[in-house]
Amino acid sequence: MNKKIEEIVRGFVKGPLWRKPIVGFCSADEVSRIKRIIPNHILPEEVLKGARSVIVYFIPFTRYVVRSNVRSLKPSRIWEKSYVLTNNLIERINLYIAKKLEIYGFKSYSIKPTHNFDIKTLTSNWSHKHIAYLAGLGNFGHHTMLITEKGCCGRIGSLVTQAEFDYGEPVKEDYCIYRRHGECLKCVSKCPFGALTVEGLDKRRCYEILMKNYSQSIFKADVCGKCACGVPCSLKKPS
Repeated sequence: MNKKIEEIVRGFVKGPLWRKPIVGFCSADEVSRIKRIIPNHILPEEVLKGARSVIVYFIPFTRYVVRSNVRSLKPSRIWEKSYVLTNNLIERINLYIAKKLEIYGFKSYSIKPTHNFDIKTLTSNWSHKHIAYLAGLGNFGHHTMLITEKGCCGRIGSLVTQAEFDYGEPVKEDYCIYRRHGECLKCVSKCPFGALTVEGLDKRRCYEILMKNYSQSIFKADVCGKCACGVPCSLKKPS
């Protein structure tokens, strides 16, 4: 069953914006661990009765997309477009997987690819990246994004289902150079707005920048990504 899902996801991800995706599987019971960090996080059982698993996948952007967003203070149009198109792609992938699993008698619930957070507290009620961490797709960088073996630049999608799979486990190795060796912090130097510092991420400041970019975006994309582009973990797991 795992391989079939992987084939479906990879069959959808084609074109100049994306590289081959990474697919993982997390037990629905494991998601309760996230509530220790994010108390308001939803449990799979709350959105789907009889939930057994969460399918999660990372769709990495190509070097072309990432390089386009390295210069200037504003996000590149290619970066904005990739964000919007990938979110739409995730919704299509989830819908297709849900229909396929329904044939075998398993119900599924598709999670929105973005805006799963409380605007007042800026905390997620569903964190794709934490699910991906539990499934073994990677771990977190100083910039708070998930670093996978194909880097951190891309989008994560997830789907709750009653079907069962072989599950992954969290990666024990630190992929972030700073967390591993106490050096790098290229992501901090790439943030021109002071939202990301040595101390960590100022969510409120970051959100302000996203909203400003949204108001100026022809794609209506609330994105930035400056701290993730042109750094050692952009496109791969740093050696």
